[in-house]
Amino acid sequence: MTMSNGNGISSEKKPFRIFVGYDPREDLAFQVCRHSITKRSSIPVEITPIVQSDLRKKGLYWRERGQLESTEFSFSRFLTPHLSDYQGWAMFVDCDFLYLADIKELTDLIDDKYAIMCVQHDYTPKETTKMDGAVQTVYPRKNWSSMVLYNCGHPKNKTLSPETVNTQTGAFLHRFQWLQDQEIGSIPFVWNFLEGHNRVVENDPTTHPKAVHYTRGGPWFDAWKNCDFADLWLNEMEEYNKREAHVAS
Repeated sequence: MTMSNGNGISSEKKPFRIFVGYDPREDLAFQVCRHSITKRSSIPVEITPIVQSDLRKKGLYWRERGQLESTEFSFSRFLTPHLSDYQGWAMFVDCDFLYLADIKELTDLIDDKYAIMCVQHDYTPKETTKMDGAVQTVYPRKNWSSMVLYNCGHPKNKTLSPETVNTQTGAFLHRFQWLQDQEIGSIPFVWNFLEGHNRVVENDPTTHPKAVHYTRGGPWFDAWKNCDFADLWLNEMEEYNKREAHVAS
């Protein structure tokens, strides 16, 4: 479909903006995530890491890190509409994703009547820790904010100013409390397929992941070398490394 930027101007030819959460501990995860998107995409994409230190230098992020923040982008992710000048559609995604399908398939699901669109998971994690020992927190709408399509030009998303992102509670932000339920569109779970929770059903292609989310921890952490779909991520990493070596030579 043709996406508008909120002013009725078509942005069909502009690259689709993707903001990826960045944490120095997971640099390789970010690189592999970006590689998995770009190599499969049939549309132009513009991928930008959300780097907390850069945002602080620009005066866009100043809140202190809380004890329950497992990554540096726990709250900075909500600056996505601001970083997009509150125009058009953009996506935020955690760096611990591996894309297995063309991002165009995801953008084809976009519907301008929604302020945001995401996979609306309903689950409680079994683990008490994740990644490299971070506390696993449980709250309503868990993982909804890990991959979000933002209608940046939607009036409600103007609420997500730097001031709001730096001062509002985790509950307000991660549960999308600036929106009404009907303003949140739903995306099939295969676009945020939770490793260790979601399951592939034999002979049912609608359950095959289009994007694997290593939410408990991915193969870049020693403790998660043998998680589900680890082989897919490791293959992607090997391909990324070979490409980088080739470029360097």
